[in-house]
Amino acid sequence: MDDAVEVPVPAPGAVWTVGAVVLNGEGAAFAQKRSPHRRLFPDSWDIVGGHVEAGETLLDALAREIEEETGWRLRHVRQFLGTSTWTGDDGAGLRHEADYLVEVEGDLGSPDLEWSRHSAFDWFGPGDLARLKENRAPGEFLIHDLIASALRNRADGT
Repeated sequence: MDDAVEVPVPAPGAVWTVGAVVLNGEGAAFAQKRSPHRRLFPDSWDIVGGHVEAGETLLDALAREIEEETGWRLRHVRQFLGTSTWTGDDGAGLRHEADYLVEVEGDLGSPDLEWSRHSAFDWFGPGDLARLKENRAPGEFLIHDLIASALRNRADGT
């Protein structure tokens, strides 16, 4: 992990999730499409990530989720992209999400997706970002905005 990477400390009882923006060698960001039968954000593009389980640190959860959802292994945490607070459309209430720009090990061309939970994957460059808004209402562009910011930061060298 880079020295300047921030790791928030969750308050007791708060529900936290983590997210990973993975970039390939060409600088495109990975996203997977949630299956249409999912209760939370069905048929929408998403980054790799999920809930922090009891007793896990944010970074432990990040590594676990990357491996569970793609088969890749977390190699390096490059940058803290920020924390967002949101309420899902599944009725489970308020969540806090810590997102990171990461490097992974594994075959980036062939992720081992959880096909029961995801229906597709793709790599998104600056010209592809509008697709990340599919099946989301106006103002629900967290994934689009997060990936756009990560691509901008990489292009700026920050």
